[in-house]
Amino acid sequence: MILVLTCDGDEHAERVVGALAGADVTVFDPARFPAAATLEIGHLGDGSTVRTLNRGGRHLVLDELTAIWYRRPGNPVAHPLTVARDHVEEECRVMAESLWDGLECLKVPASRPVIDRAGRKPYQLEVARQLGFELPATLITNDPERFLDFYDRHEGRVITKPVHGNQLEAGGERFGRFAAPVTPADLGHADALRLCPIIVQSYVPKQVEVRVTVVGGELFAAEIHSQVSNHTRYDWRHYDPGATPVLAHDLPGEVSRRCLELVERLGLSYGAIDLILTPDGRHVFLEINPNGQFLWIEDATGLPISAAIGELLKRGVKR
Repeated sequence: MILVLTCDGDEHAERVVGALAGADVTVFDPARFPAAATLEIGHLGDGSTVRTLNRGGRHLVLDELTAIWYRRPGNPVAHPLTVARDHVEEECRVMAESLWDGLECLKVPASRPVIDRAGRKPYQLEVARQLGFELPATLITNDPERFLDFYDRHEGRVITKPVHGNQLEAGGERFGRFAAPVTPADLGHADALRLCPIIVQSYVPKQVEVRVTVVGGELFAAEIHSQVSNHTRYDWRHYDPGATPVLAHDLPGEVSRRCLELVERLGLSYGAIDLILTPDGRHVFLEINPNGQFLWIEDATGLPISAAIGELLKRGVKR
């Protein structure tokens, strides 16, 4: 039995579930708990545990799961009439996440604490360095003087990106913060770094950018021709489908080995790794997303990523 935790309208989950024909699959969004679903953890006093999910008249014994896909789950949402909503939702979140984390089955990409740790960019960079990946010259700091020294040392050819999250809210508005070049005008605000650290890296010249999707022991590499469009020159996530070719990529054996080792070292069974292929043929590591999107790669290249995730979930393991 397979449980997919994700929000409504997740096309990635829908594609994979469609490939799981004949398997016993339940899709559940934790945002429906507690208002429209019941979760339960029972320690029976004889050393055994029973964990259940009741939703829409269906009773699931979660201890029978062989795999759980922690895809894009929402956070629990309290009933609209609930008093002390924040408290109730936090109680529900802790219970639900404790339940998922305690299940003894295959977790894709991993349990939540492992996903959280693997998603931390400073930690990723250190593990990648230990595995022999080439990294851009990098400084993670909240010291304005160190930032300015780094800028001068690399003759202004540097980019910045957040240490962890790329979504922020200020003044009631939400913003996306991705990799961006540092402009001379930005230097006038360098002192604000004292309030929050940032990742600063030397700009790495690009022939193409490479997205490596690892599923279990399988590897799918695609090259993103980001330099043909100004929208994607510094960060392909400004993806312009009409102007940015995406093709399958032939990854060298040594780089493939490091990608597989990185995912394993981080405790993951899935990971989406971003590399740069330089004009002189070097593969430079940027980061890994433990739960990165894949449909756009699959649709552009035909690489069978959804099928591979489906096979991984169907195999399942008890741990």
